[in-house]
Formats: sequence, structure tokens, C-alpha cells
Amino acid sequence: MNRHNHVFVIGLPGDVGGANTECWHTIRMWRRSGPAVTLVPTWSPDERWAERLRSAGCRVATASPGRLGDVPGLRGAPIVSFCNSRFLRHADRFRRLGCRIVWVNCMTWLFAEERKHYRRSGPFDAYVFQSRYQLSQLLPQLQRYGVRPDQCHLVRGAFCPEDFPFCPRAHVPGEPLVLGRISRAAPEKFAADTWAVYASAGGPIRARILGWDQNVEEKLGRPPEWAECLPAGADEPRRFLGSLHAMVQLSGGAEENWPRSALEAMAAGVPIVAENRWGWQEMIRHGETGFLCDTREEITQWIDRLSQDEPLRLEIARRARTALVEELAEWRTIWAGWRQIFEEVGLECTD
Repeated sequence: MNRHNHVFVIGLPGDVGGANTECWHTIRMWRRSGPAVTLVPTWSPDERWAERLRSAGCRVATASPGRLGDVPGLRGAPIVSFCNSRFLRHADRFRRLGCRIVWVNCMTWLFAEERKHYRRSGPFDAYVFQSRYQLSQLLPQLQRYGVRPDQCHLVRGAFCPEDFPFCPRAHVPGEPLVLGRISRAAPEKFAADTWAVYASAGGPIRARILGWDQNVEEKLGRPPEWAECLPAGADEPRRFLGSLHAMVQLSGGAEENWPRSALEAMAAGVPIVAENRWGWQEMIRHGETGFLCDTREEITQWIDRLSQDEPLRLEIARRARTALVEELAEWRTIWAGWRQIFEEVGLECTD
């Protein structure tokens, strides 16, 4: 295998969506550790993001799918793509250029285009999973297409805590507790009984939702007067989280892998109340860095406890931030996982 000193990312980061933001944080972590990085937009560049990437020391190379061979250094190089369906539709073009492909699926299901590619061309060279739960769900499906366990790597999603200063919002018992959540605007992200669960709290509450659209409203119903619902991208996550006292995130069918909004909440000082399943169980230690609940009644109990016990709420926030910085998003550990992958696909890592 030829060795390379350059990694290519197929697709640009973005402001909204877990995969888009994970891409950005991962690139920054790579640059901290040394590899040269070039990004190839799929297939028209966002000039704002292109400039941001150049400022971070990356190169941006624009090419249509039919002209990928014109990108300097791409032939035979390691490439990485994060949950990008446009990449999947043209993955065979990269194969014909001899590229070694690392696929990062941030979901707990396989894309339709992904299945089509495997049936046509077989598996990629390496796979990245952010949680053990995700790995347990996807590996059996991938093995049907010839993916081997040794091609699969558990690497937590890179996250830069410095982007979210720790600043928990103070709460005075008796005043409304502001509950909220962030996600993409997808009905499967929202439990149909969200308003009922929020309203079951014993004390006064307000709710703020970032990631709302008409499809979500059709599922949940019109927001009550104590709720403010904003479309995705209407506010910066850092500022939005600064308005919350607690994050209460209830799924409507989507099985959470490694939720980025939870990492953001932990960084910012917003305690999390979540369901006791999926990737949440690997992210939160119940009663120490957040709360994992088996029933709706337990969710209500912890909301009420947080509204009445300000020292506990702030202690949970502090412990969550510490766990994030020292464990969940510890960049050296995450880089060690990526370094192993890069070495397997022919990238020279000098540090």
C-alpha cells in the first residue's frame, strides 16, 4: 500500500445537523494533530464555510463528480465522508481513483444509497462508529455485505468544548424552569407526548424548542402558550442553550447514537434528562452527570427535583462538564482512534 501524508474529506461541514458539526470538530482535531486536510465539496462550495476551513489551515478543492481525477493528490489517497448521501451516489468514482474510503455513518440505520453501493461494489475500507449501541445495530447489517469486524472502529465524535463556555443559567425556586431541546426538524426526533410530559411538572415551566417545522407541529400539535418553537438554525446553539435550565429530549422513534446537542448542553452547563436507552446510556451517568429515565413519571420527578434543588442542578452541570472535557471529548483519546484508522488506510501520521 502506498503511503500518503494528506487526507481528503468529501463534503463540507455545516451549521445544522450532527454529522455536519461533527465533521467540523473532527477536522479541527486532526489539524491540531498534524495531518494535512483537503475538503472536496459535494458538489458546489459554500464560500462562507470554504473560507472558514482555509482559516483553519485546510485546503478546499472544487470539482464536479466527473472531474474528480483533476483534484491534485486525490488519486490513491485516503478519503473520509461523514454521513453524506451525495458522496454515496458517486462513491464508485473514488474507488476507480484508487482512494481508500473511511465511512462515518452518524445514524443507527443504513442509507438506501449505502445499501445500493454495497450490493454493487462491496464494502468500504474502514468504518467509524461513535457509540457501542450504534455498532451493535449496524455491524450485523454490514456483515451481510461483507464488512469484517476488524474494519470497524469505535471512536467517539470529536467535540471542542471551548466553543461552549460553561455558564449555567441561574434558577430561583418558584420561578419558571425553562426546559428545552435542540435537534433537526424531523418528526421521528420528537415524542408525540412531549407537551404532556413537560406540562406534568409540578412547578411552573417554560419550554424552548430549536428545530421546529410544520411536520413536527402536525405530530405534536400546536405549541402551548408557554412554549417557544424556533426553526433549525434560527438561533446559535450556544446562545440558545444559555436560555435553558434543563434539556429534556424525548425521541419519537429515532434511536439516538451519540447526540451532539447533548455534548453541547454538557459543555454549556445545562443538565440533561433523557430516556434510559440507546447512546444516552454511554454518554450519561445517572445521578452524576445527568438523569436517565425508564418512564414518563421518572422524567417528571427529575424535572421537579431540578426545579426545587438548585445546588443539585448546578452540581450535575459541573460534573457533566468535567466528564465531557476529561472523558467523552478528550481529544488525545479520540485522535488515537483516528490515527489507527489512518495508518490502516495508508496515511502517514508523524506525531
